[in-house]
Amino acid sequence: MIRVVVADDQALVRSGFTVLLNSAEDIEVVGEANDGEEAVTVAVHERPDVILMDIRMPGTDGLEATRRITADERLGDTRVLILTTFDLDEYVFEALRAGASGFLLKDTLPGDLLAAVRVVAGGQALLAPSVTRRLMEEFVTRPAAVTSEPPPGFDTLTERETEVLVAVARGMSNTEIADTLFISPATAKTHVSHLLTKLAARDRAQLVMLAYEAGVVAPGMT
Repeated sequence: MIRVVVADDQALVRSGFTVLLNSAEDIEVVGEANDGEEAVTVAVHERPDVILMDIRMPGTDGLEATRRITADERLGDTRVLILTTFDLDEYVFEALRAGASGFLLKDTLPGDLLAAVRVVAGGQALLAPSVTRRLMEEFVTRPAAVTSEPPPGFDTLTERETEVLVAVARGMSNTEIADTLFISPATAKTHVSHLLTKLAARDRAQLVMLAYEAGVVAPGMT
């Protein structure tokens, strides 16, 4: 059972998401929060698999709450899925940098929302939708995106691991990586696991961010 917390300052929005999520046999809403501070408190208490986090909330907003949750060792298995009404919201860029595993627009279709929760709960990044790729490319073209030196851990990567990292940054699944690099899906999965460990990344979303910031890939690469 996937345990979810819904954080949004609008009661009607929270209740709507809660009803939808609870309608799925494999998903259970274990808590709600009306601001970022409460989201952190509920997360620590419930240890959910996924938090649906509204980015714009009064007081402690979703950005600060995401930073605190992803930095809390007790919540190492909790993933944050950002909810926003703006597909290029300035704060979404920072939320991804802070450790969020992806984002959804609030008008996402019900089936897509349920699928997104399952994807993120499974440790994957929600990077497939075209709008997310557009957001990522917009983010990484900013002057501050590419660092002068590769982040820690890049000097330990093998040539194959670097190839896998590039594939992950292009939004490929493990199966697609396997087909592209002529390896088995199990081997692809193992390489991704090694990348997560070596680069101290929470999930594939952070691997993508690190790859762009290090200049391993660039927007528009195919």
